Amino acid sequence: MTARTRGGEVMKLIPRFFSYYRPHRRLFILDLICSFLISVCNMFYPMIARNIMNDYVPNQNLRLLVVWAIVMAAIYAVKSVLTYIVGYWGHVLGVRIQGDMRRALFRHIETLPFSYFDENKTGGIMSRIVNDLFEVSELAHHGPEDLFNSLISVVGALVMLCLINPWLALIVLIYIPFMLFFAIKARDRMNRAFDESRKKIAEVNAEIESSVSGVRITKAYNAEATETKKFDAVNARFKKARSDSYRAMGMFQGGMSAFNDFLYLIALVAGGLLFYKGVISGADFTAFILYVTMLLTPLRTLVTLFEQIQDGITGFRRFCDLMDRPPEYEPEHPVESDLDGDIVFDDVTFGYKNAEGGDTEVLKGISFTVKKGETVALVGSSGGGKTTICHLLPRFYLRDGGAISIGGTDINDVTSELLRSKIAVVAQDVFLFAGSIRDNILYGSPDKSEAEMVMAAKRANIHDYVMTLPNGYDTEVGERGVRLSGGQKQRISIARAFLKDPPVLILDEATSALDNMTEMQIQSALSELSEGRTTLVVAHRLSTVKNADEILVVTDGNISERGTHDELVALGGLYAELYRYQFRE
Repeated sequence: MTARTRGGEVMKLIPRFFSYYRPHRRLFILDLICSFLISVCNMFYPMIARNIMNDYVPNQNLRLLVVWAIVMAAIYAVKSVLTYIVGYWGHVLGVRIQGDMRRALFRHIETLPFSYFDENKTGGIMSRIVNDLFEVSELAHHGPEDLFNSLISVVGALVMLCLINPWLALIVLIYIPFMLFFAIKARDRMNRAFDESRKKIAEVNAEIESSVSGVRITKAYNAEATETKKFDAVNARFKKARSDSYRAMGMFQGGMSAFNDFLYLIALVAGGLLFYKGVISGADFTAFILYVTMLLTPLRTLVTLFEQIQDGITGFRRFCDLMDRPPEYEPEHPVESDLDGDIVFDDVTFGYKNAEGGDTEVLKGISFTVKKGETVALVGSSGGGKTTICHLLPRFYLRDGGAISIGGTDINDVTSELLRSKIAVVAQDVFLFAGSIRDNILYGSPDKSEAEMVMAAKRANIHDYVMTLPNGYDTEVGERGVRLSGGQKQRISIARAFLKDPPVLILDEATSALDNMTEMQIQSALSELSEGRTTLVVAHRLSTVKNADEILVVTDGNISERGTHDELVALGGLYAELYRYQFRE
């Protein structure tokens, strides 16, 4: 990306960035007014010092000397109050804008399709929500305020320099464009370096998240050294990228420092020569040096501000990139339906899209029907497409071809909220949120009563266990339910499904990770849960699907066999082979 292209991109971001000020415009205007008044207050000192040296002291005018001393004291008192307002309310403004952005980003992330989360690591997403928006918050507060304050100070100082001596002001004006040219070029290099640094910190966050989440497996396999080696690799890449960004920043700051120092030198020599020639007085020379100092102060602020702008713009660009990601599919004109009836897959095709834009074909024209209230089981080898079928029904992914309907209504014609309200999923990998057992059972059904929740827990065979805990349903389950066993977590998941009470149920290898005894106990709860519901079951253990109304053998994206358990055993095909292998018949 060229500097011109990057500059054009930044210009497009500016209106969007300032749109977040709109709800807080009164606070923003107050911040800018106070910043402006602080800059005006700073203008008085050099001019008053000049008048004291030129007039009040030589003419022994003690009264005016005291009056202006009192005026300056009042100005400094007002400036102190203004500085407090800018320091406190300015930061509050930044925090409020950051909160608005974080809320908007989180809500948008919740609407993204499953494919986005397949392609992006959790740590990278967290980095965008936390790190990037912190930098944006700092820019939201300090950026406009410091830029406005600095520009007012620069213009004011130049005007005062013109009043002292136009030729001295001209020398300064000729010098400043060279400073600006250097700043623009150095900022562009810094821009690219900080962009790369931001990507690397996202990789570090992702690696930390992965390692912490899997710490039990790491310890079980004594793989601490492996994890450390993986982290050291991404950390080294981050350190190099950060070092490169700081090198670019150091060149920028070093160059600007040199320009500042030489401006001091030029002002000292030029002013000294005019003072020597009698063109200006000693008081004028003193005021000139003070205003040059005042000119350099906002320029130093701009030097610091460029780094902050770079971090903030980079963070805001990444924020916008994520906000511009299209949400998951919703029909333009959704229809209303009770979605209560047969589930029909008609010549359905699907393939997972990879980062390179390719397509891994998984389903190759799947067709089957699950009659209302009946149970259909999907069996077969891993990777055949069973779980993919379950993901397509609640529209976690959009099918590529064919049609999927429930009760005669195409699932693409209803909203995802309506569709998923009619479906409960009990999966192999149970996810429990940090919180209490009560919170997790009520998750997705917060309007249910205490009695309904307890009844769901009883039907899932978890109530008796909960009653043995000191805090009962208020017991904390820990992160991802770490304080509970696999069977206990699965029962809570089943209770959640009982409470939702949907017409359609998906059981995706719900007992495959459990021991035989626990599986038998949970299978009775699942059988009760399936009763009267249209149920789709994925299973590797064929004992759990023997009583299904129909069993489909899914192989390499196709249905190779279908029928009841007895019919498939009699057929002597793949199902019969799997059955004999599992039961050694």
